[in-house]
Formats: sequence, structure tokens, C-alpha cells
Amino acid sequence: MFKGFIFDLDGTVYLGDSLIPGADRVISLLREKGRRVVFLSNKPIQTREDYASKLTRLGIPTQPDEVINSTFVMINYLKKIDPHSRLFVVGEAPFVEELKGAGFPITDKPDEIQYVIVAFDRTFDYRKLNIAYQAIKLGAHFVATNPDRTCPIDGGEIPDCAGMIAAIEAVTEKKVEAIVGKPSPIMIQAAMDVIGLKPEDCILIGDRLETDIKMGKEAGIATGIVLTGVTDEETLKGVKHTSHQPDFVFQSIADVENLLIG
Repeated sequence: MFKGFIFDLDGTVYLGDSLIPGADRVISLLREKGRRVVFLSNKPIQTREDYASKLTRLGIPTQPDEVINSTFVMINYLKKIDPHSRLFVVGEAPFVEELKGAGFPITDKPDEIQYVIVAFDRTFDYRKLNIAYQAIKLGAHFVATNPDRTCPIDGGEIPDCAGMIAAIEAVTEKKVEAIVGKPSPIMIQAAMDVIGLKPEDCILIGDRLETDIKMGKEAGIATGIVLTGVTDEETLKGVKHTSHQPDFVFQSIADVENLLIG
């Protein structure tokens, strides 16, 4: 039915450090059937290598080039629009190091900063807020990795990048200029480049209506929602017969096997 399967990670394939039951079996079966599989994550707190290692450790052997995270997409975005820009990063150490490794100079001096890059950051504090404020007031661009309000973890949710974006928007009175992660067309294009298929030959499966499903719908890709993350059946009732209604509803990733029957 579909040649390519694009999977969200958090809330879809795993929760925290726990694999969602059946995920390993389904991914293995898809690969055995010759389907292309890639993984997407809006979280920039780990590298593609880290995500591949985690999936492999959890029982889903994965290569780094099968993972697309918002760090990878942000680096490619910046290289296209301003490859020599000086950055201030609201983000955690792995994200900062990947930007450095890609050749971007990092500075915390507001008069040197050309782009304020905002990501999910559990170390966000007043110092970072003030530097971002001062830089943007001096004319720095303001871009972000992802718009997620929360991040699903085993046992609940924690605040995500939307909180950092909102804080900076509130004090600067400037709206974020670009968000490269889901549901951005920038990210889905990166996924399509990697998977090497036409949109109509793929399905995107995730746990969020406002990112995963929205992005798939806007790109002309079939969509499936799983109920193991932030979306529940009550939420789905609210989008019935709207543009946000997914094409398929799965109790969990384990049910994706049904797409291969027949």
C-alpha cells in the first residue's frame, strides 16, 4: 500500500527510554517487506547518531542517515540562507556543538549576533533570555527548531520549545521568523529527500495533530495518528470532518502492521 513510512519518535516509537510494545516487530517487518523507513524528531537535544544508537539499543537497528532531527534541518537551513552567520543559541550542549561542528561561530555578545537560534532547552535561564532580547533588539534574526508546546515522556509531559519561543517573543515583541521543525515544509522536504519517494507513496505516522498530521496533510502525504503520545480519542473527536483529521488511527505503532495485510 505504501512504499515509505515516516515515523515520529517520541510518543510514537518510544516514550522516554521505553520502547512502545510492538515497535521493533513492526519496523523489522516493514524492512523485510522492502519498505523505506525514516524517523523524525523535533528534539534537538541529541544528535542523529545518538538517536540511531538509542533506537538500536531498544531493538530497532538504525543508521544515523535514517534519522532526521531538527538540528540537521536547522543546519541545512542556515547553510542555504546565511552560511557564515554568527549565532547565539538557546539550546542544550549537543545542539550547540553540532552547530559549531557545522562551522557556525557561536557568540553571546549581542552586537555580534546575527541569528538567535531557539531550541528545546532545559537549561533556559534569565541570562539566555536577556542575551536573546538584546541581540534581537539590535536587529538579529530570530528562528527556532520546533513549535512543540510539550514533549511526551514516560509518565507525562514536560515543557518544550514553545515556552522558550514565547518568552523571547513576549519581551522583544518580535515574532519568530521561521521554525524549521514539524510541521514546517522545510522538515518534510528533508524527509522526502532522504526517503527518495514521491509524497503519494508515503505515510507519516505520529502522535501530534498540530505537527505530525498537519505537516503530512499539507505535503500531500497520508497520515496516521497513534494514541500512545499526546493525542487521545477525545481530542480526535474534535477534529472529525476537519482538515486535521488523520487518514488512519492506530491504538499504537503495533497496529501499523495492518497496513501490510493483503
